[in-house]
Amino acid sequence: MGYVAVKGGTNAIEASLKRLTYERLKDGEIIEVQTIMATMRSLVDQVMSESSLYSPYLAALSIKQANGSMEEAVFIMRAHRSTLPRLYYSETVESETMFVERRISASFKDIPGGQLLGATNDYTHRLLDFTLINESASTNESWLHDYEQALQHVGDGNEVIYFPKVVDHLRHEGLFETYDCDNSKPTDITKENLSFPATRSARLQTLTRGQTGAVTALGYASLRGYGQVHPTVGEVRVGTLPISVGHPNEADEDEADHYYIGNIKVSEVESFVPVSVKNKQNENELEFEIGYGICYGQNETKAIAMSILDQCLEHPEADFPTHDEEFVLLHIDSVESTGFISHLKLPHYVTFQSKLDSIREVKKEGKQQ
Repeated sequence: MGYVAVKGGTNAIEASLKRLTYERLKDGEIIEVQTIMATMRSLVDQVMSESSLYSPYLAALSIKQANGSMEEAVFIMRAHRSTLPRLYYSETVESETMFVERRISASFKDIPGGQLLGATNDYTHRLLDFTLINESASTNESWLHDYEQALQHVGDGNEVIYFPKVVDHLRHEGLFETYDCDNSKPTDITKENLSFPATRSARLQTLTRGQTGAVTALGYASLRGYGQVHPTVGEVRVGTLPISVGHPNEADEDEADHYYIGNIKVSEVESFVPVSVKNKQNENELEFEIGYGICYGQNETKAIAMSILDQCLEHPEADFPTHDEEFVLLHIDSVESTGFISHLKLPHYVTFQSKLDSIREVKKEGKQQ
């Protein structure tokens, strides 16, 4: 639906834009894009995930431009993304090749390769740290020097360790079903309209670029009672994945000839969901299904919620809104949802006056009777 500004509104709009710039500049402080990248990693990661564009620098720039508004920053990033040419598709990435920075399991205390806590807020005291008010560059440099010196005693850090997947060991025991690889071409929802019933690749793409709060809220709704899907997190991984592309003119080239173009940081989750199924004797039997979640950057809560919704949407027959893919997928998109709500601020003079006239006419007829 298109909207046309009322005649004579150009000057007012220009004045509004100038006022917006004034509000950003009036206190005389300037925040550098590099500062946002370095100190607001979680915000940058969320913007990249919801905009489907992996660029920490551009995400930080959009945050600055949007005055810290998440939905506006995502809108800006998606608009910019739409102008970029699609030169190639990357090759399939196996998450076993992740350079892991953090890896935990809620299912097992001892997992092959061990648990790696990494950097997280999970173990911090949620108390205001007033020492940050007087933070200085010299103090930070001193702390970094001591920390890096301590790291040298841990190891040289030159050995790359790849961690096995927890679920693979359960598959070897025959506790989880093994599926054949589906090498069909995935749906690209950035180039094709989302249609229903949606393919699983389309569902996963929509979930991973969904608004973090919306995905978390619906995952929580399912966990709390709307379906009561209560998974156990098999594994959370945070780390970098190598991305490579093939030669555009050589479709059947060997994997060793692919071109490495860089790394992306992701959070990956595999959740184990208990389900009751009928065995051959028509008796109820407990089995586990896997819910999967992955998103740009370190955004573990969203990835866990995504894994819950992934398993929910595999069972559309359930009578809960969190199992309805149209309900879930059409309402978690940040640009669509905030845009449609924000459009209510635009002029609706004619339609509202028409409703008022109808009400006046009804009330006039009522008085005459």
